[in-house]
Amino acid sequence: MDDMPLITVIVPVYNILEYLPRCVRAITAQSYRNLEILLVDDGSTDGTGDLCERLAEEDGRIRVFHKENGGTSAARNLGLAHASGEYVGFVDSDDYIEPDMYEKLLWGIRKFHVPAAQIARDERDENDKPLSDICEPPAEPHVVACADFMRELLLHRGDCSLCTKLIRRELFPREAFPAGKLNEDFHLIVRMLPDIGRLVSLPWQYYHVFYRVGSNSRKAGREEFSRVFADCVENADMAAEVVKRDYPELTEVSFRFGIFQRLEYMLHIPIAQMNRDNAMYRGIVSYLRKNWFRSMGNPVLTGKNKIYHTLFALAPRGIRKLHAMVRLRGA
Repeated sequence: MDDMPLITVIVPVYNILEYLPRCVRAITAQSYRNLEILLVDDGSTDGTGDLCERLAEEDGRIRVFHKENGGTSAARNLGLAHASGEYVGFVDSDDYIEPDMYEKLLWGIRKFHVPAAQIARDERDENDKPLSDICEPPAEPHVVACADFMRELLLHRGDCSLCTKLIRRELFPREAFPAGKLNEDFHLIVRMLPDIGRLVSLPWQYYHVFYRVGSNSRKAGREEFSRVFADCVENADMAAEVVKRDYPELTEVSFRFGIFQRLEYMLHIPIAQMNRDNAMYRGIVSYLRKNWFRSMGNPVLTGKNKIYHTLFALAPRGIRKLHAMVRLRGA
């Protein structure tokens, strides 16, 4: 085993002039030095592409790729196609990491003899103030079987982000990230889990997610509704297929996840889009009605979930209007 295996760090970049230097310099300052840093400029129009080139002049480990705008998945896939490292990690261009994050991740992989490691994260506001934890960090390092990891994801307790992980490059499939998806990390990690088998989860919050107002990756606007929530429903159906094939003991948990994602869709869909021309909406209403009896007997769904399921199956538009009025009065 190589004592200092090469780690490839892929950073998709798009119109991020203000925050990119902090992100990149946090990577170049890593205590683990054998890094290959790939900046993939996804067709920036604000000078970010030129900034990438200047940052590359500061450190010979940085390589820059420029491409037409195609979204985060396409940028990450291009990075993977050019990756040379034995292990691969990702950092989003407005986030930043602690100086020994990759040293700790590699330590975990070697200590516990697993092909992948995950470190904890937190979320910071524009004043660098910590926000509520996205995912509860473990108390100490521990190995997680991927069936258990899948269960936590389906219960909305796990961390699907690829940015908090270090994974052997050979485990990534071709065209790993799905083009045009807004929940691409979930889509990929769920498909990879059966091949990963086990991973180690580390307690240190060394990855800092930067929440900035207006960031597309953090909060979708009304015009993005269809993509965001449709992707969540499609991801639930994809996860159900993986569960059916590899983790049949999680069938009821997976069913709960599919119902939950459809209820989220119904709770957020603009009322104007609740019409016969919306195939996704029609399909979800049909699914809720066909699966009502199964939902009522599901041991994982909460009583609140089952009430919402019943109401949306009976009168979807009326319940959505009522829900919108209640939220407006509470605002």
